Amino acid sequence: METLPFSATEVERLAEHYEDRTAEERLSWAVDRFEGHIVLTCSWQRQSSVLIDMASRLGLAIRVVELDTGLLFPETYETRRRLVERYGIEVERVDPAETVAEQARSEGPELWKRDPDRCCHLRKVAPLSHALEGMDAWITGIRRAQAQSRRGARAFELDQARGVVKVQPLVDWTDEDVQGYLFAHDVPYNPLHDRGYPSIGCVPCTRPVAPGDDPRAGRWAGTDKDECGLHLPLRQDDGSSA
Repeated sequence: METLPFSATEVERLAEHYEDRTAEERLSWAVDRFEGHIVLTCSWQRQSSVLIDMASRLGLAIRVVELDTGLLFPETYETRRRLVERYGIEVERVDPAETVAEQARSEGPELWKRDPDRCCHLRKVAPLSHALEGMDAWITGIRRAQAQSRRGARAFELDQARGVVKVQPLVDWTDEDVQGYLFAHDVPYNPLHDRGYPSIGCVPCTRPVAPGDDPRAGRWAGTDKDECGLHLPLRQDDGSSA
């Protein structure tokens, strides 16, 4: 059984305390409190760019992890390269147990079409479990404005199944807040955002959306799926051994 760094009640109080604080205050407190046991996972979307820049400006040392599915857009990899070059950060890549080609042999070709939940589990959820081993806190770019399913997100949440506190410094930021920050500080960001992709994942499962559409309508279009599973409660079979 995981030893939780805080109880559910303590995390709820923490979330209340930091509800009206700035993103910088939330991030600084978390990195100081969980020093050496906190990780930032980056998908190289706008939120990743903001958090990388913010940590740099605050002089915070954070372990940075990329969950590389092997199916990301070329623009996404290029954004990572630009951020690494700009800020001199080290990025730890956590790969799935199988390459895309190996998965095609073991699961059948184009698993993302037949069973997107299974594909996301193998290529994202299971690698995340490895990335969080030994960690007490996990920094994410979750924002309430991203989707209806995220409207209730808090600055601090307890992920009991994974045994970590989720730290979400940008939780109350609007799209305009994010873009304003990027422009104000001249931060490199994924150019796909300027081409109709408000939410960016893997190439086979992401498409641009029309202005005014739900920002996540371009993810797994044609299905009722709108989350990859990283920010959903773990199922019984979602352990790192999968």
